[in-house]
Amino acid sequence: MPAKLYLRKPLPQDIELIKIAYLNSAEIHLPWTYPPRDYDEYLDQESRYLLCADTDDQLVGTFNLSGIVRGYFQSAYLGYEVFSPFQGKGYMKKGLSLIIEEAFEKLQLHRLEANIQPENTRSIQMVKAAGFVKEGFSKQYLNIGGQGWKDHERWALINANWQEANT
Repeated sequence: MPAKLYLRKPLPQDIELIKIAYLNSAEIHLPWTYPPRDYDEYLDQESRYLLCADTDDQLVGTFNLSGIVRGYFQSAYLGYEVFSPFQGKGYMKKGLSLIIEEAFEKLQLHRLEANIQPENTRSIQMVKAAGFVKEGFSKQYLNIGGQGWKDHERWALINANWQEANT
């Protein structure tokens, strides 16, 4: 693992880097996720973060906090992808801890929800190890890559529970 992993917001000049990362990672992403249809829109997402390695600013993965609702809800959905050749090496586990810290400390969210296809056992293991709790099952929850509706498990982490586990 590199000396340091960090999150940063994407920049317009990252578009080719992102395209290449998705192209080189198709084998590990399918059938869980598909490349963006519009990379400019993808990069413009307000709460999109790139996970990078400090050694040479390599792109390790991406995180997104979507559907952020303020007021009485203070919640967001969490999405993520790892890029080849970084899968299975613990990078995303560290990245997940960074995005949780961003969501709960900087953005002051109350709750994060990750919706994961039941067959994606590695992703489920990762969120479970981070303290997420399985709350339920959603039939035909998301149309993944326009390829059809897929069932998902709902996993959530509450800020107070995370704070308690990290003090």
